[in-house]
Amino acid sequence: MSSSEPLLQVTGLSASWDGRPVLRDISLTVAEGEFFVLLGPNGSGKTTLLRAVLGLEPPDRGRIVLGGVDVSAWPVHRRGIGLMFQDPALFPHRTVYENIAYAPLLRRRPRPEVVREVDELVSLLRLGGFEDRRPDQLSGGERQRVALARTLAARPRLVLLDEPFASIDVELKAELHAEFRRVLGARGIAAIHVTHDREEGLFLGDRVGLLFDGRLERVGRPSEVYARPGTERAARFLGYNVLPGPRGSEAVHASDLRWEAAGTGGLAASVVTAGSVGREELVVVRTDAGDRAELRRRAGSVPLRAGDRGGLRWDQSIPLDG
Repeated sequence: MSSSEPLLQVTGLSASWDGRPVLRDISLTVAEGEFFVLLGPNGSGKTTLLRAVLGLEPPDRGRIVLGGVDVSAWPVHRRGIGLMFQDPALFPHRTVYENIAYAPLLRRRPRPEVVREVDELVSLLRLGGFEDRRPDQLSGGERQRVALARTLAARPRLVLLDEPFASIDVELKAELHAEFRRVLGARGIAAIHVTHDREEGLFLGDRVGLLFDGRLERVGRPSEVYARPGTERAARFLGYNVLPGPRGSEAVHASDLRWEAAGTGGLAASVVTAGSVGREELVVVRTDAGDRAELRRRAGSVPLRAGDRGGLRWDQSIPLDG
């Protein structure tokens, strides 16, 4: 494979479940060492796509090329792809060291080589001192780090991450995000990470793809996708309000919306609910045309209550496709 070719190339991939389409003509590429994030709501087909790439889900049609070789018909164990789930699924009666060493020992690699591999991963993932502990003696974040080490010990060319941070405490997530990126980068291993958490996806990805109803709708750098969501559902998923403007539908950020008193103009609306979210007030409104919107105001503003009437104005917006 030349350096200009992607590590993974998926072309025209479609899959169905009990006759119902789940993936619809998916095409994407992942470069060597790239961290690609697949973003979408629950039920959009993200996990099915991972399973198809891994070889667990036979597609109806399409090609999967890995390292320049068509692996579409290959069994799971020949593809050289690692997979991590939300549940780390560690062997409960094995120690941290034994969990990490499992794959290389299974492949009959020389023991001195296995020892070096495990020691390197223990150091890389900051697991020193945990080698003799069992999974039930670890925190959720520690278990996920062991699961990543065990996955990497098998020396995959590509790692698939299926919502690995979903059950991790919020205050630990950012640190674990950075840890995973650092370790995969240090090993030069590409990854496809799926999540429905837009902040997580935008934070982690070198590139992100938005998947809705089995269709890959938008692919690009996180800043590009966020700045130009394209469609109404992409904009809503990314946290924008979608409101009618002079140019058609527009994406408006909650912090760019202003609430004005009734009779002063703007888009007529009623307050649904309002409350403090720390240093700001979150206000949920519904326009007279039925559109739901959220806006944020500085704490200390005159409080709003359900049923209050007023108008919405904004100075910044992003035009959306018709």
